[in-house]
Amino acid sequence: MTRRDNHYDNAYAESLFSRLKAELLQGGEFVDIEDASKECFDYIEGYYNSIRRHSSIGYKSPLQFEREME
Repeated sequence: MTRRDNHYDNAYAESLFSRLKAELLQGGEFVDIEDASKECFDYIEGYYNSIRRHSSIGYKSPLQFEREME
């Protein structure tokens, strides 16, 4: 929940969920809750947090950004 008059409290979560819906779901359905859990985990840990380029870090993947910071 956002604080009163602060609409940016939840911006990162909203961004993730909008990408999750647009890139993972694409109008499809899951077979069951285990399938949904596995697919969401694979998307977040296998793609979103490692490969997908993020505008907030200069349109680099998180892995590329971390390597450059070392």
